[in-house]
Amino acid sequence: MAELSSRSLTADIQSAMKSGDKERLSVLRMLATALKTAEVEKGGELAPDDALAVVAREVKKRQQTADEFEKAGRLDRAEAERREAEMLKGWLPEELPDSELAALVDAAIAETGASTPQEMGKVMAALMPKVKGRADGRKVSELVKKGLGG
Repeated sequence: MAELSSRSLTADIQSAMKSGDKERLSVLRMLATALKTAEVEKGGELAPDDALAVVAREVKKRQQTADEFEKAGRLDRAEAERREAEMLKGWLPEELPDSELAALVDAAIAETGASTPQEMGKVMAALMPKVKGRADGRKVSELVKKGLGG
């Protein structure tokens, strides 16, 4: 994962400009804008976790948009959105392997003492801070549901 800082982002933007990679340049500029907007909304510099949350949000937006384009039969636009999401994922920490994620889910279920699907919120509240930015929320939710017999 690339260290998410304004200096490294600026260096990547300059590199994309020099290489003529317009698609990468566009994605990096969009990321810089999203980060700046989040800083303005917060009223100060973003903590590393906050910056990663912005990147994760942008990845999710691209994935959802790609799905919508695919449903509409616009496969060219869907593919472009997926490429952008992949570029943005380079700024996120590496995803947890399935085995490690399953172990964290089991540990969170044991830690909270949850045993029914109705207690899923309690498990998710304990688990999400541990996997933030390193696992897809939908995937985590499915594993928790399965672990609680749902």
